[in-house]
Amino acid sequence: MDGGTTPVLRRPSAMDAIKRFDVYRKIPKDLTQPTTAGAAVSIISGLFILTLLFTEFVSFLSVEVKSELFVEQPKRTGKVEKIPVFLNVSVPRLKCSYVGLDIQDEMGRHEVGFSGDTEKVEINDGEGCLYTASFEVNKVPGNFHLSTHSAQEQPTEINFGHEVHSLTFGERLEGSAAESGAFDALKGSPYMEGDGWPSFDYYLKIVPSIYQARSGVETRNFQYSYAKKSYSSFGHGHRVMPAVWFRYDMSPITVKYTEHRQPFYHFITTVSVAATL
Repeated sequence: MDGGTTPVLRRPSAMDAIKRFDVYRKIPKDLTQPTTAGAAVSIISGLFILTLLFTEFVSFLSVEVKSELFVEQPKRTGKVEKIPVFLNVSVPRLKCSYVGLDIQDEMGRHEVGFSGDTEKVEINDGEGCLYTASFEVNKVPGNFHLSTHSAQEQPTEINFGHEVHSLTFGERLEGSAAESGAFDALKGSPYMEGDGWPSFDYYLKIVPSIYQARSGVETRNFQYSYAKKSYSSFGHGHRVMPAVWFRYDMSPITVKYTEHRQPFYHFITTVSVAATL
């Protein structure tokens, strides 16, 4: 054509060929129009995604504890395993000079008036006693009990009304493991009245436990369940001296607790999916 120019056709480049595979093509701005409904949907979607991200982050930081049961084979060392015990109990109507701890078991141990790691603190203006003891028992059925058997002289009135503040077996637990009430099942139990010279029996079923932290460190301890009763007993026509008995037996089943946190790749995968919504 006279006075005109001939258009020059540009050959498609390699980049143009690649762009044909773009499935997220942009829409020109002059073809879009903001609406109130669209804004509401965008805000709700954004809040939903933020909630998912926050929930996944909290889940990633939290520690989950998994448990498994198994029968642990006894160690063939020729020695009976020892179990550390911690006891803290108050006897508000019996003086400290009368309160003692006796220990017995099926291996023939019979110790009256345990005098190892104990502490007696007077309460109620000296009329009562807060008794604390740390000792070991053999890993066989047996009992330990508070009594007046080791006192130099016997009181005219024996009232073993009491409150157990703590009773634990094994190594002391810290952190999330200590929150489980099964490791100190008697903690916070109600006061037991002792009027009328009754004795008290606590029947303990002890379950060996292994707690493995995320660091790999294992703590061996024992959880337990219990049943209790109070009673007055007589022998040869006379009333038997009151006591607070803790009779224990061992379970053959061991429980292992393992701390677990979800892997980092799982967290990243979930966050990536949430971010693309």
